[in-house]
Amino acid sequence: MTESNAAGEAIDEFFTTARTAGRAEAVTLEDAEYRDFVPEHSDPKLVGFRGQGYQEFADGRYADTPFLRELQAAWKALYDEPFRGITADGTVVEGLYPLPAGLALDPAPAAAAAALLSVLSPAQVAEVSHPLDAPEWRAWSNPEFVIHRVGLRLEDQGEEVVLAALEVVRASLSAEGFARVVEAMELNGFLGELVDLPLLMNSRSYWFSLFGEPTAEGAWGWQLFGHHVAVNFVSVAGRHVVAPVFIGAEPALTGGEREPIFAAREALALRLAGSLSAEQASSAVVFDSVLDPAMPEGRVHPADERHVAGAFRDNRVVPYEGLRATELSTQQREWLWEIAEDFLLLLKPEQRSLTMAAVRAQVQDTWFSWYGATDGSQPNYLRIQSPVLIAELDHHAGVWLENKLPARFHVHSTLRLPNGNDYGKAYVAQFVAGAGR
Repeated sequence: MTESNAAGEAIDEFFTTARTAGRAEAVTLEDAEYRDFVPEHSDPKLVGFRGQGYQEFADGRYADTPFLRELQAAWKALYDEPFRGITADGTVVEGLYPLPAGLALDPAPAAAAAALLSVLSPAQVAEVSHPLDAPEWRAWSNPEFVIHRVGLRLEDQGEEVVLAALEVVRASLSAEGFARVVEAMELNGFLGELVDLPLLMNSRSYWFSLFGEPTAEGAWGWQLFGHHVAVNFVSVAGRHVVAPVFIGAEPALTGGEREPIFAAREALALRLAGSLSAEQASSAVVFDSVLDPAMPEGRVHPADERHVAGAFRDNRVVPYEGLRATELSTQQREWLWEIAEDFLLLLKPEQRSLTMAAVRAQVQDTWFSWYGATDGSQPNYLRIQSPVLIAELDHHAGVWLENKLPARFHVHSTLRLPNGNDYGKAYVAQFVAGAGR
């Protein structure tokens, strides 16, 4: 392959066609690590942004980049659609999310939200607060260029407010889940340091909002989103939902000081993929490479690459593909459930158990799909999909780093509850109608 073909044609300063173009030769993982792709400090694409914060950066990027204006217009059209939820065929399957009665109430999240509100000025309260059914739930996004400004921008707040907002997050999630969210935020700060753009990308480059009135027995939630992190939490009469979730990292680790953010999940996934028989793999491995030329036109998106359940994809039709879970051995299914549970790590253990029970109950309609080699020699994409779960992990080309082809050190992960329970909407509808009282 020539260097020009490997690099592709420029879409803008950050994106090239190499990330979407099919290629006969597989993309392989070589010995290179993320440090080999850190741009020079004098790189023109960086120099012009030095000293810029998120507002100036976003305004300039939209003004100068037709690709981003087109992307923003496409995402706005999706955002403006009425919510119905991701489906496999365009039809919402009803009755998948009965709201349990008599659950033990967890007062900690609502108490933390009340504490946050107590330290805010009236103007800040107005900024952070939204009705439970506000469309702003669906305004989250994961790029560093800001699309919607929703709630309080943490980096613009004083330390007391930031710590109080993060305490809401901590009180709502499992200890392991909170650590994962904080790690992704810190990795964003590490990226800002790598490219010397700390005002643009830092550990507080995030928006925080509250929805509804925070009470342990009622229906309410919060949202945290920004570069490589988007978490939506809803509590309805004691039942918690954490979805949609987007967590990513570029790079996915800091200088060898710790394992990549999804190291354990990826090890489980490779164990499962590597255990497939030839017959199983013939169904599970949908494409032989993450840039397989057999992919239909448009399957790889210039921003989302292979993941299908990211920002503004609330109503996407995602047909099942791959191998049914019933075609896996007992051990292989257990590995599949372990992977699914890792995607649900943000839920507190008791809530995670309830959700996993619902996931396991759909074994007849659960599908596992894989793109790429199953031996770890290539970047890959995986998806677990059922009527109550879409969970994806995808390796991406560089945006701030210089790798033009997908690599394991730039990773995106998404989680959705299809058929209408993203943002806890199926539970909220039952609660409002009286079923949860």
